[in-house]
Amino acid sequence: MPSRDQSPALVRAESLIRSIPDHPEPGILFRDITPLLADAEALRVTTEALVAPFAGAFDVVAGVEARGFILAGAAAITAGVGFVPIRKAGKLPRPAASVDYDLEYGTATIEMHDDLPAGTRVLLIDDVLATGGTLDAGRQVIRSLGYSLAGISVLFEIDGLGGRDVIGDLHTVFRSA
Repeated sequence: MPSRDQSPALVRAESLIRSIPDHPEPGILFRDITPLLADAEALRVTTEALVAPFAGAFDVVAGVEARGFILAGAAAITAGVGFVPIRKAGKLPRPAASVDYDLEYGTATIEMHDDLPAGTRVLLIDDVLATGGTLDAGRQVIRSLGYSLAGISVLFEIDGLGGRDVIGDLHTVFRSA
């Protein structure tokens, strides 16, 4: 369902997101953003929309593995800042901090390096806000390393799963029921 007050380009970009039922498990409705990512104009307008509310307020963009990497990397280029990965456990050569969290269909751990100066302002980006577990863990790992969370931005939010209750204030490009 198209979000309010969107440009025609954003409405078109949102229409490219496919819903795949029962993936990765029965009862989960997976949002496939691959068609959006493959479309240069759709990727550009969504990337701009992800960073626009935070212009000038961040020094670096962090993205959560895996689809958050894609969006955060593009957002970093759009904003002219660097990119920092927040990875699944065991993927970084020297993790500096880690946080365990619950997903709607399991548990996971994320890790982040401590390569930035203390106080660096970090914009956290991911593809979706569902239950809020992943983004809350990202927020915790950023803060545990002494960085400042400039904001959280997601491509879309799935209503009814309680994510906004966990995360609170964040920027959402699209809303999905």
